[in-house]
Amino acid sequence: MTPIIDTLFAGTPRPLGPRLIPSAIGKSPLAGPWTITVDGLRGDMQGDRVHHGGPEKALHHYPHEHYAAWLEETPELSEALSAVPAFGENISTTGLTEENVCVGDVFAAGAVRLQVAQGRQPCWKLNAKFDRTDMAFRVQKTGRTGWYYRVLSAGQIEPGTLLMLDDRPRPEWPLSRIVSLLYHRTLEFDDLEALSKLPELASGWRELAAKRVRSKSVEDWKSRLSGSTS
Repeated sequence: MTPIIDTLFAGTPRPLGPRLIPSAIGKSPLAGPWTITVDGLRGDMQGDRVHHGGPEKALHHYPHEHYAAWLEETPELSEALSAVPAFGENISTTGLTEENVCVGDVFAAGAVRLQVAQGRQPCWKLNAKFDRTDMAFRVQKTGRTGWYYRVLSAGQIEPGTLLMLDDRPRPEWPLSRIVSLLYHRTLEFDDLEALSKLPELASGWRELAAKRVRSKSVEDWKSRLSGSTS
């Protein structure tokens, strides 16, 4: 079944967590039609432009079927997961997951063309959003991360537009494989070397893979996952 874009979600920065750091992870439905630019959805903002937003993180897509998996594992999250977009996503559909979406996939939504650039690297803001100290780690561990698009062709999307796969240049690189390589099979250097050379992959992730190959070690995740600098 071809996914349908019924709603897109946008947010504005608000204080988040005990340090009151500005974040736009709290999003709400935005009335359509929606204007998509190279930087993403017009009307959506980011609190931290260093780590969020930009051409290679223009739109965040989170699979709707993941909600049921989270609720089955953690029923106490029922209130937090009562409505999309609990994970700060711009797009939520059924039928696309990290298992059947590949890096470099090009999707057409009317005249707009989107390309899968990378998966999401979970950060401490998920902990604050869900009021759990381990939520970012659990998103990373399960591989239920969602992904980011770059915008190849800007334009408008009307409610009810089909999100159709238009091109798949890297069928051997589903996002589930990449997420497993980055977070579980962390020192498989041949695969990391291949990953570092994928032109469709976001430059930051290519450099991450290349750095592991050079250093023969895994980067420290503590600051990203917990927000701690010590």
